[in-house]
Amino acid sequence: MYFNVRVYGLLINEQQEVLLTDEQVQGYRFTKFPGGGVEFGEGLSEALKREFIEECNTEVEVIGHFYTTDFFVKSAFNDSQIISIYYMVKPVGDLNFVVKTNLFEFEAEGDNLQSFRWKKLDELKPEDVTFPIDRHVVELLKTTK
Repeated sequence: MYFNVRVYGLLINEQQEVLLTDEQVQGYRFTKFPGGGVEFGEGLSEALKREFIEECNTEVEVIGHFYTTDFFVKSAFNDSQIISIYYMVKPVGDLNFVVKTNLFEFEAEGDNLQSFRWKKLDELKPEDVTFPIDRHVVELLKTTK
């Protein structure tokens, strides 16, 4: 058993919508907030900025800490224990990704697919995301908005 440190960005636009990413990895479909794993030698903010460039082709500024996992969660993909850190972020410039309206609306086919959607905060429900920590973050977003 080992720790898997993840970092995610909560990007909320002027219409009070939060950015979600729909992904398919090796046949497994899930919805989450943009972000991913921290690589050895990276700081958390640095990792989050890299993830946004890699996933969204968009540079972000980290505004502040929102939440860090405070309960046990085993990874859905391996035997690691997940520790996720969530930050509020804002774009530095233009948003450089295509926004879709439907769940899992991928433009290509293959093993690793991704698409992005905006979801209104007042309509966001824990069931809109796949993983337990993200669901907890949705609850927190609903109570702090």
